[in-house]
Amino acid sequence: MSQRHRTAEVPLPPKQELRAHAHSERHRIHVELNQVAQEVSAGLDADDLHEPGAAWKPIHHHDSEVAKTKVAKAKRNRRHWKTKMWKRRTKMRQERAEAFRLAGDL
Repeated sequence: MSQRHRTAEVPLPPKQELRAHAHSERHRIHVELNQVAQEVSAGLDADDLHEPGAAWKPIHHHDSEVAKTKVAKAKRNRRHWKTKMWKRRTKMRQERAEAFRLAGDL
């Protein structure tokens, strides 16, 4: 599995905790939208309701300084994806496919 976006400096919360948080956010949004829909169907004018819009979305906690340092580190440590191992394995696959093709022609 890729470790590209993992850093040793920031310990990740457990997956179960992340999933629980995401679930509670989705549930909160769903409930709020359901309440608006019920009020509209009950006969209230849509203009009088507080409709959740783009500003209503949950705030993402983003520290721009941390992001800048991460980008700077990523640029310094960047590795090209096409390594010699990748090239060797590709060549081996091509040769094996060619051998099968030749064996099938006989």
